[in-house]
Amino acid sequence: MNAIVLHELGPADNLRLERRADPVAGPGQAVVRLRAAALNHRDAWIRQGLYAGIRLPIILGSDGAGTVESVGPDVDASWVGHDVVINPSLDWGTDPRAQGPQYRILGLPEDGTYAERVLVPAANLFQKPAALEWAEAAAIPLAGLTAYRALVTRAAVTAADTVLVTGVGGGVATFALLFARHLGARVFVTSGSDEKIARAVQLGAAGGVNYRREGWGKAVQDLTDGGPDVVIDSAGRDAVPALIELVRPGARIVSFGATTGSPTTVEMRRIFWKQISLLGSTMGTPAEFGAMLSWFGPGGLRPVVDRVFDLADAAEAHHRMDQAGQVGKIVLAIGA
Repeated sequence: MNAIVLHELGPADNLRLERRADPVAGPGQAVVRLRAAALNHRDAWIRQGLYAGIRLPIILGSDGAGTVESVGPDVDASWVGHDVVINPSLDWGTDPRAQGPQYRILGLPEDGTYAERVLVPAANLFQKPAALEWAEAAAIPLAGLTAYRALVTRAAVTAADTVLVTGVGGGVATFALLFARHLGARVFVTSGSDEKIARAVQLGAAGGVNYRREGWGKAVQDLTDGGPDVVIDSAGRDAVPALIELVRPGARIVSFGATTGSPTTVEMRRIFWKQISLLGSTMGTPAEFGAMLSWFGPGGLRPVVDRVFDLADAAEAHHRMDQAGQVGKIVLAIGA
């Protein structure tokens, strides 16, 4: 099969198209003939050596959609020929509150979806929403699951809430905007780009603030009539004190990443006096994945796809992600 293989850490140009042996399904496994895969920042962090447990060579990619080509001897053979979306959250464990010790994400340490075929546990196959194109289906898994757990399981967002999504434009943040609107909440966004804020308003946001401008926290409070009830944040670190200041009393701040700045000191007095809940969230359970995917049924939500590149142009797609100009997901088209 054709695959994009990373042999050496560094720039996007280190992603090379080459021939690899086709995977073979063993017990409990399935081989999926992929039609599309999507990029995540996790892929770039691995490529740059900024992720734990890196092994090389590796086929990156956590997100994929395609057709089941074969299954292991103990797997229901009726899966063969079905169009599926792959849940990249592997071996979550038995406790829905947090992942277990065997938990990992597709694309490291196992080879991922930047290839014509991928080997996955059959338990991670989910029926592809029929209304979606291949690129749309592939755009959902990692970012959609992360946004769903952060909003629904951790923050318990309802239509009565005002939600702030920080750093809109990235995959998780864009899904968080779509999902919060789906739940009936009023949603505001932040970004360092006025263009991304304008695009978020087109997608249903009630407004936004450019965090590069002086006094952006006060501007968020003014827009949200005293501060949001919920913040969905991936910046973490030096953004946390500002978020603690701008939220209303009793707010929930959910963090699913720490992508900017240096470690920071948080003033605990502000947290307990304002009755704030600080919540961590990572990926999600199989049940959450299924519930999230059901929102994309007939007449339901549609993912936001930024651009589609051919598999052979994975390096160019990574350049696009490195430039941080996207709104929604960058996708690789695979095969005819």
